[in-house]
This record gives sequence, structure tokens and C-alpha cells, in this order.
Amino acid sequence: MWDRVLDVMIRQLFVTGALDMTYPDGTTRRYGPAETPDAHLILHDPDLPRRLVLSTELALGEAYMDQTATIAGDDLDAFFSVVVRNVAQSGVWWRRWGSRLRKWKRWADQYNPAPRARENVAHHYDLSGELYDLFLDTDRQYSCAYFTDPSMSLEAAQEAKKHHIAAKLRLTPDMEVFEIGCGWGGMALTLARDYGAQVLGVTLSEEQHKIATERAARAGLSDRVRFELKDYRAVEGQFDRIVSIGMFEHVGVPHYDEYFDTVRERLKPDGIALIHTIGRVAPPGATSPWIAKYIFPGGYVPSMSEMASAVERSNLYPTDLEIWRLHYAETLRHWHDRFKANEDRARALYDARFCRMWRYYLKAAEHTFRHNRQCVFQMQMARRQDAVPLTRDYLHPVETTGQMRAAE
Repeated sequence: MWDRVLDVMIRQLFVTGALDMTYPDGTTRRYGPAETPDAHLILHDPDLPRRLVLSTELALGEAYMDQTATIAGDDLDAFFSVVVRNVAQSGVWWRRWGSRLRKWKRWADQYNPAPRARENVAHHYDLSGELYDLFLDTDRQYSCAYFTDPSMSLEAAQEAKKHHIAAKLRLTPDMEVFEIGCGWGGMALTLARDYGAQVLGVTLSEEQHKIATERAARAGLSDRVRFELKDYRAVEGQFDRIVSIGMFEHVGVPHYDEYFDTVRERLKPDGIALIHTIGRVAPPGATSPWIAKYIFPGGYVPSMSEMASAVERSNLYPTDLEIWRLHYAETLRHWHDRFKANEDRARALYDARFCRMWRYYLKAAEHTFRHNRQCVFQMQMARRQDAVPLTRDYLHPVETTGQMRAAE
């Protein structure tokens, strides 16, 4: 029975390309209009069709981790490319119902008071520090890089990201900057070293706090940068600038008003804030149950409508909005390739199942950015509408000067 139900569901999903799927009884069926398959999924566990019917995303991810389902050639690129393209194009009823059910319970899932937020952060960011050395750039930037040239290295693209954000902050020496979610300290150290800022960075990850503090001491910047193991809501005082990179995804929808109210309260009257977050170019949705269970508990990718309405209620003034589209897909491709090259070391830290989970996560995320409605939002905001110049020329002063001279 479950085989037949799963067959109907998958047949409804595929509207482009083709997927071959071999069932536990050895039967292979083709889904999609193409004559040749893009990928081949093999189910080994007789109970897997039932689990896939009841919770497709969760069961599929777990089956890959446990090897009760395998992909021919272990070609995750081919598999996710065809699957995500069909998910993006198909509006089948069973996916709509699953999404609605998750949306109904997301307020409970994303309720993140400080103690729960700390637990959620520890689940992902307090993994072995050595793990992140296996796939991140040398500065440990764990957010979307900025590829001003598609051929640039990951290191160069992450540097470009930091300086692009710094330009939007319009820093002058000795400005006080509050970084909400400081990661391993790379952005704060850049703002202090290259722009002369005084930076307070906060994190709920003990591992990140330890490493960031050590990095500041080694760089001789402890007098300009301090890192605190603290919830952003517990910080007091006001700052010239606020920056938050890749942290808003962990706030939780029930706390959006609290987050932006905090940004406004911590910002000086003439201050500027820059929020960099993954976003969905679609109406509000729900987090994949597999991602929520294994990768980012309490995490959620906001829609622009959810984010913008909270900014409006906080009485902040949006002064600039930039949408990064394929930059994160390229970032994730670099991360996966680096992780794959170092998989033996990752297996020594954890085990083969963990490595399969991590590669599945990186490739699923990459193809979601490539083929579905996911991107990065950079929203600049202020308490006053004249806090930034009237045009965006300040972001590219060299180009602007060159254009003016050419016009003369």
C-alpha cells in the first residue's frame, strides 16, 4: 500500500527532468517527462516508503544518513538539482498541506527565550572547532560570501563581503559598534583593524566566544574589541553602529518585534544598522523538519514581508535594501568541496554518518539557493532618514570619481 501511495505522490511532484527510483522490492520507476534520468534514488528499507509518505523531507534526509537510501554514484548535485527544481515548480497538494501543518506549529518551534536560544546555538556552533577549519575560509566566515568576480577564491569573496558591509556602515575611527552574533570574531576584528572601530560582539556559543577572544588577543586588538558570552537582549547602552550577519535566522518569528525594538533602542539617534540574513523570496513558510532536527533547531528563513513588517512596527527607517541571489549557492559549493576534500579528517572527529549528514546539508542548501526562492537580504536601517547619503554612490567612491572625470 505505502509503495502505491508514494508512487502517486512522486508522480505528481515531477514536472521537469526525470528521477529513477528503485523500491525495496527491486522495482524501478521513472518520474518526470525526460527520457533519461537525471539521478537515481535507491530505497533499501521496506519501511521507508511509509516514512517518506508521512514526512518526506525528514525521512529522506535520515535515510541518506543511515544508508537505508542511497543515490547512484553518490551524486548529490544531480539528485538535488532535479528534486529542488521540481519542488520549486510544482504546487502539489501534499506539499502544501505539509507546509501548512509546519506553519501552524512554527510559533512553538521558534519560541526562543534566552535559555532555549543558548541550547539551539550550542547544537550547531559548539561542535568541534576543528570541523569548521575543514571547510570555512581562514577567517572562519560562516555566512554568505560576496563574489564580485565569479572566479575569485572563497577567501577573497569573504573579504569582499566584510568590506562591502563596512562601507554600508559608514564608519569613522573610534565609532562604537555592536555586533549581534559575532561568530568567531572575523567581522569585529576587521572593523577594528581596518576602520578603527571600537567593537562589542556577543554570542551564545562558548566555542565561538573562546576563539574570538583568543584571536583578538593574538591580533593585539583586545583594547578595541571585546567579546561577551551574552544574549543580545541583555546588552545595555547605545552604539553608533549595529551589525548582524547570519544571526537573524536564529531569532524566531515570535521574537522579530523584540529583535528590531532592541536594535532601535541600542542605536544612537544618528546611528546606522546593517542586518544580513538569509531570506525567502516567497510568502512566509516553515523550516524543513530535517534541517530543524539535525542542523539548525529553532532556525527559520524569513520572508521579506515578515522582516519588513517588524521593522515598520519598530519605527526604524529602512535606508537601503540589497538582494544577493546566487552568492550563497557559490559559497556553499566552496564549502562542500572543501569539506569533501577533508572528509577523512571529519570522519576522525565524528563518524561516517555525521559526514553524510553534513554533505547532505551543504548540497541541499546550495541547490535551494540555485533553484528555489531563497536568497540573502541586506537591510540597512536607521532612526533618521538622513542618517545616510541620498544616493548609493558612497559605496563605490572610486567608480563614481572615475565616472565624473570621464564626463568632464
